[in-house]
Amino acid sequence: MTRSLRRRPATYRDVLDAPPHKVAEIVSGELHLLPRPASLHALARSRLGGSLQGPFGFGQGGPGGWWIVFEPELHLGEDILVPDLAGWRRTTMPDYPDAPYFTIAPDWVCEVLSPSTRSLDLGGKRDIYAREGVKHLWFVEPVGRSLQAFELQAEDWVALGTVHGAETVSLPPFDDIDFPLDALWP
Repeated sequence: MTRSLRRRPATYRDVLDAPPHKVAEIVSGELHLLPRPASLHALARSRLGGSLQGPFGFGQGGPGGWWIVFEPELHLGEDILVPDLAGWRRTTMPDYPDAPYFTIAPDWVCEVLSPSTRSLDLGGKRDIYAREGVKHLWFVEPVGRSLQAFELQAEDWVALGTVHGAETVSLPPFDDIDFPLDALWP
């Protein structure tokens, strides 16, 4: 007699029970426990968020109209994701929720790639963002010092551009401003 061993799908309880030094995500029913971001990753994320927060979050030197959030917990269908940065236009999410997680898909997501997160960010998470209608997706590569921007068009990601080294970043949905990419690195 053959016995099939199936793992149960991961649940929010698995996320809540994760060790505090790990980032817990559920992608396609599977629990992923990832290390906290390393220093280059954390710096790139912080500096990018800072570059966007003033003009888009506060309207200082830019159009405003966005909620820019560091590491929000997203509950999208059965999936639980924690992107490095996410942004919601205030037309999408007029009121900022007082809740432990977000259930409204963001308009923009940024994943900072690292060896431990790269395959998940470029694979399963990217697919979920498309399924949920996230309009813009950026990938920041601290080691390679690059930024790639994509736009969702008819359920497919279309490359909008790649910026390298000290080139200027001015890409949708934040093309109302520009900043040097090398401002993200030490």
